[in-house]
Amino acid sequence: MAIINWATAKYEGLGKEGKGHVSTQSGALKDQPYGFNTRFDDQPGTNPEEQIAAAHASCFTMALSFALAEHGYKKGTLESKATITLVKDGEGFAITKSEIKLDAKVPGMSGPDFEKAAVEAKLNCPISKLLNCDVTLDITSFDGN
Repeated sequence: MAIINWATAKYEGLGKEGKGHVSTQSGALKDQPYGFNTRFDDQPGTNPEEQIAAAHASCFTMALSFALAEHGYKKGTLESKATITLVKDGEGFAITKSEIKLDAKVPGMSGPDFEKAAVEAKLNCPISKLLNCDVTLDITSFDGN
């Protein structure tokens, strides 16, 4: 079974003067503005890297949640922040890193068991598999009580 999702992007004008809008199937983004100014300046709107960061943070967090549930844990809180690094690469740009910072509380779980589950989730979430860059994980806090 395949799960299909989609998003649309429209860009009018070219280069720095162009303006775009992006929408997602769910409506979470609906005609959200994007363009040079939202990507490289501080203009309101979104950009592809922000959208990848949201996808990676949510995918990883859900993958870890399911892995912990499979190991018998019923309660916990996971909060992840994914930071995407975009750098100038020759004549263009490249995403070189996705850094996940994780704060977690899983009552009754040991730190080593949690770290193992988190690393496996990092390696196996579909967005981690999709990204062809350095994906790091920094567990900034964990509470097993």
